Amino acid sequence: MSAPRIVGNSPADWWNHAVIYQIYPRSFADGNGDGVGDIPGIISKLPDIAKLGVDAIWISPFYTSPQKDAGYDVADFQDIDPLFGTLDDAQALIDTAHELGLRIIVDLVPNHSSDQHEWFQQALACAPGSPERARYLFREGAGSSGELPPNNWESVFGGPAWTRISEADGSPGQWYLHLFDSSQPDFDWNNPEVWDLFRGVLRFWLDRGVDGFRVDVAHGLIKADGLPDQEIIKDPPVGAGGPFWNQEGVHEVYRDWRKILESYGPDRMLCAEAWVMPLANMAHYVRPDEMHQAFNFGYLATDFDAQALRAIIDESLEAFGGVGSPSTWVLSNHDVVRHASRFGAEFVSGAHPTGIGPLSPHKPDTELGLKKARAATALMLALPGSAYLYQGEELGLPEAIDIPDADRQDPTFFRTHGERYGRDGCRVPLPWDSAEPANGFNSTGETWLPQPPEYAELARAHQNGVEGSTLELYRSLLAVRAEENLGKGAVAWLEEYPDAVIAFDNGTITVVSNTGSQPVDLPAGEVVVASQPVESGVLPGYATAWVRTS
Repeated sequence: MSAPRIVGNSPADWWNHAVIYQIYPRSFADGNGDGVGDIPGIISKLPDIAKLGVDAIWISPFYTSPQKDAGYDVADFQDIDPLFGTLDDAQALIDTAHELGLRIIVDLVPNHSSDQHEWFQQALACAPGSPERARYLFREGAGSSGELPPNNWESVFGGPAWTRISEADGSPGQWYLHLFDSSQPDFDWNNPEVWDLFRGVLRFWLDRGVDGFRVDVAHGLIKADGLPDQEIIKDPPVGAGGPFWNQEGVHEVYRDWRKILESYGPDRMLCAEAWVMPLANMAHYVRPDEMHQAFNFGYLATDFDAQALRAIIDESLEAFGGVGSPSTWVLSNHDVVRHASRFGAEFVSGAHPTGIGPLSPHKPDTELGLKKARAATALMLALPGSAYLYQGEELGLPEAIDIPDADRQDPTFFRTHGERYGRDGCRVPLPWDSAEPANGFNSTGETWLPQPPEYAELARAHQNGVEGSTLELYRSLLAVRAEENLGKGAVAWLEEYPDAVIAFDNGTITVVSNTGSQPVDLPAGEVVVASQPVESGVLPGYATAWVRTS
């Protein structure tokens, strides 16, 4: 089946300069009032996202899942979890997005499945060495009787990356690998059956009209031969390597997938979630015969500091330009502390899902964090290439900090025994209208995570049409970005500013971003948009302005 793909006049390489809005289904909008967002809820609010001025939406997983990791534990890659709706609902979402001129990207989770996937259930029922077990990474344990894990690998969520099963006769059995939660067994990508499974998944959704895929843990599919021990590093940096990350074999997978997408036409795309550094290595994922984009996590993890930002922008433009691809830019997503809080705290939590909670030693300065976040967004949206926005950042939402332990759901929190709060704080249901139950998230007032009180004043209806609101700032930035073709432009650095200022020309727009506290003079010209009010040509601290100088 082929859905109508009415997506306006966007070119085949639309992703090169697109602004893509991430929707986290659980928390976007709830159509049936059960407290969890769903596809009918998304459809009902999609016109609001189109009016924001973005080019595409990316939908986090909505597949059949026991929801042990909020849908990233997939039990059926070709069906919709009843929590979110039906396949017909998904088709309606795809068609509605296209009718509104929005491209649609869906999440793909190829590194692992749910332990409820039929393949894993078959593996548990079959004997060691069986074809069913060969689809996953089952291994004999170490020690005199196999009582120890096969190696020392640790889960991203904390604790060991191996779980031992009981065999059919009740005896202690083999161990299986799970780089994430124990409910998420890793596939063995040395098995041709796994390749065939995902070829079918790609075609299933392409046939339904999706425009692309965001590939989860794109750097993790292939493990080093022999599964050697990893070097244990406390608080590893962004993109730290290891025997299960960024193995050369992943590139063969994406070359194969690229051919499938091209068979559907030139306008379908792949985007890698690849936590790989340096950026030159990340750029390998977007060579001409592989993916079309990769998330720029180096940029996400950078402080709001002029010198650091200039360095990462230069590195990004060089690395991605070297393989003929524009860079992407991102500040927030469903895995990291919202940047309105991150920039107001005395630490950077962009790299790992540590989170902020009631007992965290450093609480964000809400006012300062929002100033920096608005300024950082204004800087990001002036850069050439493609940008990703995370739902709610256009409202200036901070991280939800005071979530009671009893309400938390992120497996990171439980696997680390509360040492890491995890990602719940950035996943709280959105506020749409403070006059409605659950701030307009639904009609019943139920929410799967509690909304903090401050979300009421940040609700979309409260900001809509209000000059100076964060929502209107985003609309203005996106409108000017489109009018001036900034996504297709280039950066020409300006050197005549203090060290705390990053400034450049992009076409007819001069961008000045002040990362320090002291005000600076703007160049003569028309201030087209600014993250804070500009008076007498002076840019306040922690602010960004776009000036038309010619």
